[in-house]
Amino acid sequence: MTIGYNVHANGIRQHLIHHEGNGPDLLVIPGITSPAITWGFIAERLAGAFNVHVLDVRGRGLSQDGDLDYSLNAMADDVIALATSDYFTKPLLLGHSMGARTAIRAARNAPDAFSGAVLVDPPVSGPGRRAYPSPWNWYEESIVMATRGCSADDMKQFCPTWTREQLELRAEWLHTCQLDAIETTYKGFHTDDIHSDLANLSLPLRLVVAGGAPVIQTEDLDEIVLLAPHIEVKIVENAGHMIPWDDLEGFLQAVMDFASQSLQ
Repeated sequence: MTIGYNVHANGIRQHLIHHEGNGPDLLVIPGITSPAITWGFIAERLAGAFNVHVLDVRGRGLSQDGDLDYSLNAMADDVIALATSDYFTKPLLLGHSMGARTAIRAARNAPDAFSGAVLVDPPVSGPGRRAYPSPWNWYEESIVMATRGCSADDMKQFCPTWTREQLELRAEWLHTCQLDAIETTYKGFHTDDIHSDLANLSLPLRLVVAGGAPVIQTEDLDEIVLLAPHIEVKIVENAGHMIPWDDLEGFLQAVMDFASQSLQ
């Protein structure tokens, strides 16, 4: 069964989609411009091992938007508020890209609220580090186009490898990504220091790396393992940054056994 629901947590309305499954609670935090509904085809499969809840991050999808704080700390506080609400009991986290950085910050600030975290290709940019590889204009131009109204064919120029169904969903939902929220996140990729957070995490961790993307390179992986020696690493070879969109089976192979591994 799949159902959407709203929770008032951390002072705002947070919308989630629940994909009922057998296994521990899994709270999914999508990336910078991925409303929860766009994770449906992934969550359906994840529900084979987890009880899946996919979050519409503030300023995206059906969660509250408008004049809000869109910083990394605010997004992390949202996740902590959800995890400690009556809806969850110490869930596992799965964060993709921005969502992985959010999971890292949330786990550092409230380590007892979570059972473990899967970090999917988190940007490793930050103060004094190389820039995030995707240019800002890619986000801005696609959101402006979607806000005016666009088709799957229009969206294909931005996501040329995606399926028709995926393009249709993005064309339908991208306008719900508030532009200033996305800009705040993008700037935060270059100003927020997640490496100091990683060095303070002790909960079970798994890092899933896109082997065909420039986001996490060999030297970055070495540094992450040095900072968090207990982290387990899975590489999805040839997949781009949007790993499950490029190689769903490879993505699932990298994450589906995390529940049993984290409970050992």
